[in-house]
Amino acid sequence: MQSLDGVFRREWGRTVAAIARWCGDLTVAEDAVQEACADALRSWPRDGVPEVPGAWLVTTARNRARDRLRRESARPGKELAAVLDDIIARTDGPEVPHRVRDDELRMMFTCAHPALERPSQLALTLRLVSGLTVAEIARALLQSEAAVGQRITRAKAKIRHANIPLRVPPGELLAQRTPHVLACIYSVFTEGYWSTAGPSAIRDELCDEAVRLTGELCVAMPEEPEGHALAALVLLHDSRRATRTDGRGTLVPLEEQDRRRWDRGKIARGLEQLRRAGGSPGPYLPQAVIAAVHATAPCWEQTDWVTICAAYDRLLGIADSPVVRANRAMAVGFRDGPDAGLAALETVADDPRLARSPLVATVRADLLRRAGRDDEAVVSYRHALAANGSIPGREFLARRIAECGG
Repeated sequence: MQSLDGVFRREWGRTVAAIARWCGDLTVAEDAVQEACADALRSWPRDGVPEVPGAWLVTTARNRARDRLRRESARPGKELAAVLDDIIARTDGPEVPHRVRDDELRMMFTCAHPALERPSQLALTLRLVSGLTVAEIARALLQSEAAVGQRITRAKAKIRHANIPLRVPPGELLAQRTPHVLACIYSVFTEGYWSTAGPSAIRDELCDEAVRLTGELCVAMPEEPEGHALAALVLLHDSRRATRTDGRGTLVPLEEQDRRRWDRGKIARGLEQLRRAGGSPGPYLPQAVIAAVHATAPCWEQTDWVTICAAYDRLLGIADSPVVRANRAMAVGFRDGPDAGLAALETVADDPRLARSPLVATVRADLLRRAGRDDEAVVSYRHALAANGSIPGREFLARRIAECGG
């Protein structure tokens, strides 16, 4: 059943996007894909997983959507039949060329409509395109599940009642919506690379999807430097994916990873994307610089923490956030010593936006451990453990507690 869950995760976004483009209704599309997944759960264990599961889900979901449209429409039968025939004709006919060819990217640009609030845009896209649950989105956005659920519901209602078209905007408007699309792709990668809940530390299908989507975006908008900056960031991080856990799924810290197993092809591609991102004014370029420093350091001891701290300072000047400040404090701890890192951490320690996150407690615990203050480190590790929903993350923290004598 876990393998089926992986298939659903992988196919969810592209199937919802395809059905939404077909029928023009987000709610109908999402419900139809959910019904198709339920059908698959009943039939695939018995009949076997289809050779092309995505095509099976699209066909089944399209049938479910067509059935619902027929049931719910109040139009006379002939008029309804004409409407459905038009939908089918638009789907089965030749595709109209467009700069954005990927259905999921089309959906992302559609959900970035300026009539929707920015937080609602992001939550809606993460749900419909990436298939993240409301709980996963809430953790990614540092919000409550109730707030996220309400945002998604209101956004879909706004699209329906305002008749917002489910289409890609004209070319001259694409750049206005690009920051939202970039944020969505990065959130997908972040949830895959640092999974916040569940039995696995890494969700490969989300990492693969983010790598693919950044590539699609760079092809669609080759003159957009922030797209290349995000591609660099994703590729450079992803080059280390295979070494982040051992054979048992246990987390391996960066300083202990076998650098000989890092994907040199992805590092080279990431560095090339970083070169093409030169001059980018947004938040992804300094993050990509940090990832590049790690990816090219011969060993942990030769990591250039001066450049990393400078990149964090640049990032704070672009988008000041408690997450950035907490991570910068760790970098300061490596550059100037654990006590300096702990002092830097105090500037964000009580930020309410991190109240549900284990980040501050985890950074504090690690700095205390490196400072030799094991008893204090154990207290912070236990706070981090209580807030961590990832099973491998909890196991790692428990191991650190034991190492500190807790």
